[in-house]
Amino acid sequence: MVRLCSKVACSNEAVSTLTWVYVDSMAVLGPLSGRPEPHSYDLCARHAERLSVPQGWQVVRHVSLAG
Repeated sequence: MVRLCSKVACSNEAVSTLTWVYVDSMAVLGPLSGRPEPHSYDLCARHAERLSVPQGWQVVRHVSLAG
C-alpha cells in the first residue's frame, strides 16, 4: 500500500518519516517507517528536502544504507 505525503494538498508518495522530539528541540527525519505511526509525519522527497524547523532546533537526518 502506498503512503502519501502528510503535507496538505500534496499527493506525492511518501519516502521519509518525520518525528519531533520536543524535549530536545529536535526533528528526526529518516527513511519511511515500516508502518504509519500516529505521532509522526510521512513526507515526500520534495518536502523532506525542504524541511525547516523552528529557530534553535536541530534536524537529525538518518539515511538508509540498504540498496
